[in-house]
Amino acid sequence: MISNPIDISARVSPELSAIIETLIDQFDSGESLTLVEIRSFLLDGMPAETDEDEQLHHFDVDESVIDELDQLIEQFGESAAAMDFIYAFASEALSRVIEVVMNDENRESPPTLEAVQEAIAGGLGASLVGEGILEEDEDDVLMPEIEGLIERFGPDALAEDFLRYE
Repeated sequence: MISNPIDISARVSPELSAIIETLIDQFDSGESLTLVEIRSFLLDGMPAETDEDEQLHHFDVDESVIDELDQLIEQFGESAAAMDFIYAFASEALSRVIEVVMNDENRESPPTLEAVQEAIAGGLGASLVGEGILEEDEDDVLMPEIEGLIERFGPDALAEDFLRYE
C-alpha cells in the first residue's frame, strides 16, 4: 500500500470523505482498505465476510462520487490507502482549545497536536470550563479526541490544520 506524503484529503469532497470513513469503520478488519476496495464496496456492496448488520447498510451514492473516486484512483493509484482521503477536523470544543494554545504569547512556534495534548493534560480544558469557554461535558472528550488525531496524523502535525471554522 502506497502512503502519500502530501495532504491528499484536502482534495476530496466532504461527501466522499464521509463515505470512506464510514466504510473503514464498518469494515474494521485491521487491514487498510484501498481506494479500489472502497469503489468496489460502493458499487457491489460489502464483502460476504462482513456481518449481517453491515450487509443491510446500503450506500446511496450518485455518479459524481464514483467519478470523483475514479479520478482519485487514476491520480494516486489503485493501491492508495483510503484512510489518507478522510479529511479530519477538530470538534468545536477542541478548536477553541487549539486557538487558546495558538494565541499563547509565550509560544515561540506554532503548536503541534502534541503541544495541545500537553496543554489539555496540564489542565487547560478545566481552566476553560471555569472561564465559561467550554462546557463541562466538552472537557471530558478533549483528551480522547486529541489522542485520536495524534494516532492518525502524528504528534508533530500542526494543530492549526485541524481547526474547524463555523
